[in-house]
Amino acid sequence: MSSQPIEASAPLIPMPSLTPDALRAAVAQIIPSRLPELNEHLASAATSAQRISSVGPLRAFTAHWGTVVNIERWPQRAARFHACEELAADPLADPEAARAAASEVGRILRTAGEEIGAG
Repeated sequence: MSSQPIEASAPLIPMPSLTPDALRAAVAQIIPSRLPELNEHLASAATSAQRISSVGPLRAFTAHWGTVVNIERWPQRAARFHACEELAADPLADPEAARAAASEVGRILRTAGEEIGAG
C-alpha cells in the first residue's frame, strides 16, 4: 500500500461545518445512499445525549460523519479507502496484502479525522 498523497484532484465539495445540518447536506450531495444511516446515527446520538445528559454522543456523531465526508469529498481518497476496505475484508486475500490494506484504511481514517480536528 502506498503512502503517497492521494488527493491530487479538487474536492467535490468544500468541507462543511461540523454540524448535523451541514453534514446531512454534504452526505445528501456526495453519498446520498448513506443518508438513512446518518439520520439513524443522529437520532441515536441525540437520544443517548439526552439520556446521559452529555454532548459526548453528539460530538462522536459529528467526528464520525465529518471524517466520512472528508474522505468521500475527495474522489481519489474515497476510491482508495473503499478498495482497501474491500481487500482487508476479503477472506481469500493474501494475508500480507490484507494487513497492508487494513493499515492503509487506518491511515486514511486518521488523516481525515486529523484534518477536521477530530483526530
